[in-house]
Amino acid sequence: MKESSIILNQNPAVFRLSDLPMIDYVQFWQEVSAMMKNENNHIVAYFPLPDGADKWRFICAVADDANKNIQVFSHECSRDVSKLESLTPEINAMHIFEREMHENNGIDFPGHPWLKPVRWPHNRYDQSSCMNTYPFFSSDSIELHQVGVGPVHAGIIEPGHFRFICNGEKVYHLEIHLGYQHRGVEDLFVSADSNIKRAVLSDSIAGDTAVGHSLCHAQLMEELAGNVPDEMLQMERAIALELERIAFHIGDTSALCADIAYQLGQVVCESLRTVVINTTQYWCGNRLGKGFIRAGGTHYPMTKEVANEILKNLQYVENRYSEMAAHLFSMPGALSRFDGIGVVSKEQGLRAGLTGMAARMCGIPRDVRTTHPFQAYKKYKYKPEIFTSGDVLARALMRRCEISKSIELIRTIVGEILSRITNPRQNKSKNPRQNDDAKNTAPNYNLALAADSVCISMTEGWRGEIVHVAVTDNKGAISKYKITDPSLHNWTGLALAVRNQEISDFPVCNKSFNLSYCGYDL
Repeated sequence: MKESSIILNQNPAVFRLSDLPMIDYVQFWQEVSAMMKNENNHIVAYFPLPDGADKWRFICAVADDANKNIQVFSHECSRDVSKLESLTPEINAMHIFEREMHENNGIDFPGHPWLKPVRWPHNRYDQSSCMNTYPFFSSDSIELHQVGVGPVHAGIIEPGHFRFICNGEKVYHLEIHLGYQHRGVEDLFVSADSNIKRAVLSDSIAGDTAVGHSLCHAQLMEELAGNVPDEMLQMERAIALELERIAFHIGDTSALCADIAYQLGQVVCESLRTVVINTTQYWCGNRLGKGFIRAGGTHYPMTKEVANEILKNLQYVENRYSEMAAHLFSMPGALSRFDGIGVVSKEQGLRAGLTGMAARMCGIPRDVRTTHPFQAYKKYKYKPEIFTSGDVLARALMRRCEISKSIELIRTIVGEILSRITNPRQNKSKNPRQNDDAKNTAPNYNLALAADSVCISMTEGWRGEIVHVAVTDNKGAISKYKITDPSLHNWTGLALAVRNQEISDFPVCNKSFNLSYCGYDL
């Protein structure tokens, strides 16, 4: 029997485009629909490629968390017809991908219940579609009213509009309208004339996830070039990724404290977040880790001084954060604002395709470090924390647990690095940087990429699953670049969380997710 897909058993993974079987859309619909009904599977990418002048060729990647692989499907359709029966009524998580293809490429998906614009790129298919004509859901009931928030916010955050339908103070429905600053990031990855420009661009996909996105990009480039990063480099990258996770989880704890008027918790956590990001700055010169992760090598190899600074600062942060968290999570006033507020059930999470922390807080064990391990996580087995209540309290406690686990993991890795640094002869074979004839550890911006190939790269950012996909042409140049930030999936989780809540609960629900506008608005 002819194979209908390619199965990738590692992360990142590359394959020849010509090796990807083409199946008809009926078979694709049936196979993907059946696969996605298994809660261990979820969509990670789905997009079209031009196939000559008259066809679209589609690439769809589905992650199998149980078997730790990614299954890739392909089908095609004529540009003249461009009508494909929607998968969304069967698999709700497909809605955002079909909407994006409808907006960008004019592909129609009959049966889609919510075929609305996603981002309004300047080169969108329907130029008559604009912000002012966005078709918000509405109700004519005289008992209901609408409340609009944004797109200009009181805080210094990015633009987004929230449209609530309420009965008194109770929220019946929230529609989240983003896309106000579409930057065309994916197109810039294709048009960039050098790999160093792409590397710099990867730092700014979502500014608060510079390490997560730049690591995802770097390992994609390395895989396409057949370049295997040395073990020390992989270990250093894992440390940087976990420092980023610690910093923003503490920052979010501060924001949650602010929303319940617990000022002591707010200022203590703000100060601790500063300690963590200043540690990253001590290491690489930038508090957010911009410029740190680069394909092929590093400008900032770990030294004994850096390692000791990390350990010292983490000890201080752990002691003070643990004390503050113990206060916060034992205060009746705080617990009353967290417990049972903003609940998202496991069923809702699965249907929405939630990833990362938003998935794990409602009983879905979805963590790329475990399900599709990458870099040093293949060696350091990570076991994620899982909560089942799906409320603000679960999301707050999730941060507390992940901070503790990240500190523990960093200590383990730094300890091994210090051992290698102080005993170079004993670890000579494991650490090529200690060899007299060691190759230059600087980044390589001249990597030659495999031609006519597709590479899928995934990392676990602090919000959740980050996916980068690159397609190369017959000369090895990047012809297509697709990015999926966890926020693309998880904004739906926020909309679900506020249903049947008081509208005054929205701020604490919002901060408990703390999703990215720019990560969504690519």
